[in-house]
Amino acid sequence: MNSKSNITSWLTLASQQLVTAGISSGRLDAEIILAHTLRKSRTYLHAHGEDTIDSKYLDILDTRLALRLDRVPVAYIIGHKDFYGRSFKVTPATLIPRPESEVIIDLLKEAVNQPELPLSGEPLKLVDVGTGSGCLGITAKLEIPDLEVTLLDISRHALSVAEDNARLLQATVATSKSDLLSSYPFEANFVLANLPYVSENMEVSPETRHEPKEALYASNNGLSVIYRLLNEVSSRLAPQGILFIEADLSQHDAVIDYGSSRGFKLQANQGFILTFQLT
Repeated sequence: MNSKSNITSWLTLASQQLVTAGISSGRLDAEIILAHTLRKSRTYLHAHGEDTIDSKYLDILDTRLALRLDRVPVAYIIGHKDFYGRSFKVTPATLIPRPESEVIIDLLKEAVNQPELPLSGEPLKLVDVGTGSGCLGITAKLEIPDLEVTLLDISRHALSVAEDNARLLQATVATSKSDLLSSYPFEANFVLANLPYVSENMEVSPETRHEPKEALYASNNGLSVIYRLLNEVSSRLAPQGILFIEADLSQHDAVIDYGSSRGFKLQANQGFILTFQLT
């Protein structure tokens, strides 16, 4: 880039490079990268297009643009991603939160208000299995503060990111390194699970290839880890407890059938999310 680039010219050239590379969101991505680097809002960029970019930022911008041209997701480049109206730290050790996963929080809010849930006087327990960045469990705690929330992940690196997010967002949650529910000693009222469900045969975007493979891929057409969880949860849910699972739409029939064989009744099928309750 020119050493005397202004905001408009940098955005124009960066956008052209990104679009030429096959990135349809090139203009948006360029704006996000520039706004993050300058520590300004995108609105500021639109209003100050003629402002010269300080030369100290240009090498940083070139490096970040090169990463995006290599199809590194924008969230990894800027280090965070919004989920349910909050900003979550993300690193290559965690999956990037997806908007479709927000449905789990909406369904959880409905489930918490069910009159048939037991009123023992104890806080309702929620466990987020395979928590990654912690976006599901932390959001659940912030939206429903009375929940007792535990975040589980087999990756120590992912748990470290989740712990950072809990601290930054002031969410009081417990964390534990765990292969699914192996280290969780309680019966849970709610289990949230966005587990690896991508089959090696599925087509994924170039951006997805930068995300942690262990958090994405599973054997048995992407179903092996979900099936393992269904086996474990069948003896770990409290009475009237509810399980929320995210899976690809093409997998829903298989997950519903397997869940039925383990004593689960489908309560809801909304978007990518399946909601089960033990019969």
